[in-house]
Amino acid sequence: MLTTLSIKNYALIDDLKVDFPEGFIIITGETGSGKSIMLDALSLVLGKRADKSSLRNSEEKCVIEAEFSLENYQFQSVFDELEIDYDSPTIIRREILPSGKSRAFVNDTPATLEVLSRLGQLLMDIHSQHQTLSLNDAAFQFEIIDAIAGNKAILYEYLQHYQLLKKQQKKLQELIDFQKNANKEYDYNLHQLKEFKSVTLVPGILEELEESYDEGSNAEEIKETIAETLHLMNDETIGILNNLRELKRSFYNLTEYKQQYRELYERIESTFLELEDLASEIADIDENLDTDPETLEEISQQLNRIYNLQKKHKVGTVEELITIQKSLEEAVSKTESVDFDLNEQKKVVEAQHTTTLKKATELHKSREKIIPSLDKKLTQFMHDLGMPNGKFDIKLTATNTFFSNGNDELSFLFSANKGGTFGQLKKVASGGELSRIMLAVKAIIAEYTTLPTIMFDEIDTGVSGEISQKMGDIMKAMSKNRQVFAITHLPQIAAKGNFHFKVFKEDVKGKTTTHLKRLTDEERIIELSEMLEGKNSGASARNHAIELLRKG
Repeated sequence: MLTTLSIKNYALIDDLKVDFPEGFIIITGETGSGKSIMLDALSLVLGKRADKSSLRNSEEKCVIEAEFSLENYQFQSVFDELEIDYDSPTIIRREILPSGKSRAFVNDTPATLEVLSRLGQLLMDIHSQHQTLSLNDAAFQFEIIDAIAGNKAILYEYLQHYQLLKKQQKKLQELIDFQKNANKEYDYNLHQLKEFKSVTLVPGILEELEESYDEGSNAEEIKETIAETLHLMNDETIGILNNLRELKRSFYNLTEYKQQYRELYERIESTFLELEDLASEIADIDENLDTDPETLEEISQQLNRIYNLQKKHKVGTVEELITIQKSLEEAVSKTESVDFDLNEQKKVVEAQHTTTLKKATELHKSREKIIPSLDKKLTQFMHDLGMPNGKFDIKLTATNTFFSNGNDELSFLFSANKGGTFGQLKKVASGGELSRIMLAVKAIIAEYTTLPTIMFDEIDTGVSGEISQKMGDIMKAMSKNRQVFAITHLPQIAAKGNFHFKVFKEDVKGKTTTHLKRLTDEERIIELSEMLEGKNSGASARNHAIELLRKG
């Protein structure tokens, strides 16, 4: 439950801190006193997006902090899932900086707005006047049924199957679309692939072919140069090798005299061996040099094919051509196997459809099972809240279409008058009737959930007198198992609370400031008297207030 709320530098609030007890808590205040400001501040702690225009002093940061006692609730697993430290009390803090940026913390650990929103759904339900309109929304109506049926686990499993089905259906559609265009592109891709396969494309092949072509084109000149080189190296009279051989033999005689001579001899020997090896390699070139015109023509053709491919596909390297070739191979292969892939994917979709339908059917049966009970409870609440002829007609129909929450369509109709026709809530229920129905729904859901705190913001709109007292009784009954706040303008409801807080404005140093204070017994009598008859209420209003508190 919410135990402490602290607000600094927000809208009309300068610095406010208030402790809240458990039970049924009433908050009252004149229109415009700042009740909505407090709700907005609390909403920021629960994950609502921030706006720097809400800062009271634009040069200082705004800090809103809420402390929740979680001792009686099993929320450890949720905190573990969100990867935040669990503690009781848990403190959620929101800071809005003058720059407009905001920060959030849970037990002093930085947290995202998504985490705050998840925790907010777990810790507190703030019922605004706008939310009453959601009674007309099918999604909210399903939430009512699923909460009562305890369908959280089934819904989660169904959603996993549904999302996987959508994914597989998308993949199937992509294959179908691909098949439509495949035949048009197949012949073109195959023709291009044949062009690529007419040459051998490996990294470095272009440079290798260009060198081979240059060599073949200049074979005669190379042959002449090599012949001259071999003559200079091997000739018996002037050949370098023969002269070095003589030098070796002559210098060898000096090696016995000095180390320096021996080292020089080794260098001569090394040079001789290196030149001998060079002569051998040059001789191999001379022997293996291909001067066949047909070979040169074949190299020229390969080069031209590569040059043409580069020009056609607007690339400059063989590596880029290799990438294009692989893409063409994949496209051709995919086209050739698309029929098989399509049939296999149809089987996958069919199997996933069956699995999803099975879970959707389980969800449908679970919902259908509790509808009579929900109908009965809602009808009883309608009788208790002054609508003795109020009836509901709730029908669930399984369809062939999957939605994110199952394959059901829901008809949630209402009739307020005896003999009247059933119709959609927004068409047949007045504002006051919608408020009573929403309270009934919240009371029923509360029986099946572990929500620690519920806050009703003027849920009594459009009602008065005896009906408002019964609405107060329902909220008070709900507070036996959870903390319940009621922001109200009706003294009949305000008198039902275990505790009473008042929101009021005050001018301090030329600035209007909103405050929240817990009323004493005497202050509470005065507040109820003014709610009954206004600021100038007399003895009769006071006595009436005392009587309401006694009965409350």
